[in-house]
Amino acid sequence: MTPSTRTDVVYRTYGPGQVPALLDAIADLWADAHPEHVDTPGGATDGRSAQALRRQITHHLRHEGFTLVTAYAGGTMAGFGYAFPATPEYWYGELLPSIPEHVRTGRLMGLCELAVSPAWQSRGIGTRLHTELLQALAPDWASLLVRPDNAGGRALYERLGYRDAGPYRNEPGGPIYRLLLLKVTPG
Repeated sequence: MTPSTRTDVVYRTYGPGQVPALLDAIADLWADAHPEHVDTPGGATDGRSAQALRRQITHHLRHEGFTLVTAYAGGTMAGFGYAFPATPEYWYGELLPSIPEHVRTGRLMGLCELAVSPAWQSRGIGTRLHTELLQALAPDWASLLVRPDNAGGRALYERLGYRDAGPYRNEPGGPIYRLLLLKVTPG
C-alpha cells in the first residue's frame, strides 16, 4: 500500500497595499489556468493576457474594499480570487437596464477574477476562495462576468448558485461576456 500524500491548503486574505508584491505570482498562476490567453508578440487576441491582468488589478486596487484571497498548497500559490464592493452604476452602467431595481439597490460584490492552477482544480479551492471573498465583503448580491466558452467556470458558478442575467460588454465593440448574479444569503 502506498502512503497517501496530504497537502494542506492555506488561505490568506490581502488588502490593496499588500497586493503589488504578489502580482507576478498571480499573473503566472492566471496564465497557467488560462493557456488560451498566453501572451504573444503583439498582444493577446481579446485583451486577456497576464500583462492585461496586472494592469486590471493595479487599476482595481483603487476601489475601496478591494480584497484578494489566495490559496497556498505546499508553499506555492494554487489559486486566487479578488473582488470589491461595486456600485451598480460602476458595475452595470447603462449597459444592463434590465437588472431589477432590488438588485441595483443592494450591497453588490463585483468578483473580478477567480483562478485555480490546473494541478489543483476540482479540489474545492475555487469554492473556498469564493466563500472567503463573500465572508470578507458581506454583499447582498455578487456578480461576475464569464466568457460564454468557459464551460468549467460556468459550471462552478452555477454550482455556487449564480444565475445568468444576460450578455455584457465592458465597452462597445468589446467581447461579449455573460453577466452572472448571485443572491447571497446571510451565513
